[in-house]
Amino acid sequence: MTPAELLRAFARTRASLDGSEVTFHWTGDVHSWEPGEPYRRVFGFEGVNVARLVEDGDGYRMLSREAAFYLDPRSREILETWEDKPVIHVWNDPANQKWQPFPIPLTELGDQICFNMDIPLSYPSPLPVAEFPANSADDTYRALELFQFFAPAEALSTEKPSVPSTMSWARMSPWLPWMAQGQRPGGLAFHCRGRKLASWSEVPERTREYIAARRPEFARAPEGWSEPNESSWTWFRKLAERAGDTTEPRDA
Repeated sequence: MTPAELLRAFARTRASLDGSEVTFHWTGDVHSWEPGEPYRRVFGFEGVNVARLVEDGDGYRMLSREAAFYLDPRSREILETWEDKPVIHVWNDPANQKWQPFPIPLTELGDQICFNMDIPLSYPSPLPVAEFPANSADDTYRALELFQFFAPAEALSTEKPSVPSTMSWARMSPWLPWMAQGQRPGGLAFHCRGRKLASWSEVPERTREYIAARRPEFARAPEGWSEPNESSWTWFRKLAERAGDTTEPRDA
């Protein structure tokens, strides 16, 4: 396929060409790693992304919001504190992307097609160590995001604007700012899997209720483009600045 054809196939897998809202839900776990120490499962993790596509020249803009929650690794209940620290969940608004045709990596797996995106990140941290010594490991934010989206090959051979999709996601990152680990060596490994839902109503009830009670706008995609994107690091800074406290800001 040409880059344009690849992008169209990926867009149908990740979202919908007709501009309707598409919800992905995922679940998994977060493990800690540090030199000389055993790996440890510290959190469960569950999240949702609601997105819609807008045509943009020969590509698309994906408008989305993303919420995700740290869970007790055994009971799977949403955590409010961890080691006596307030937990700050993921409230990324927006979580937008611009897509232009490019050779998206594709692997044929029998009756499945897999699109994968390996995204290394490295940029100035929103939380410089001098300002946030308890919450930042480095003045440069470094992480690795590994995405895989799977779709039935037969479905992609049709002209349907959206096709069924499952996904996997892995992430290597520093300690989360609210964990207050400072410059302690090590970090976190996220490992999750999920799927495209038929509608928002298929999101687990507990998760829908949690979002409705705190940030109900996360049940819908944004109406228009905005930037920059939110992240756990920028959200932590905003909460800290509102609270006037760089060590223990409270979530929304």
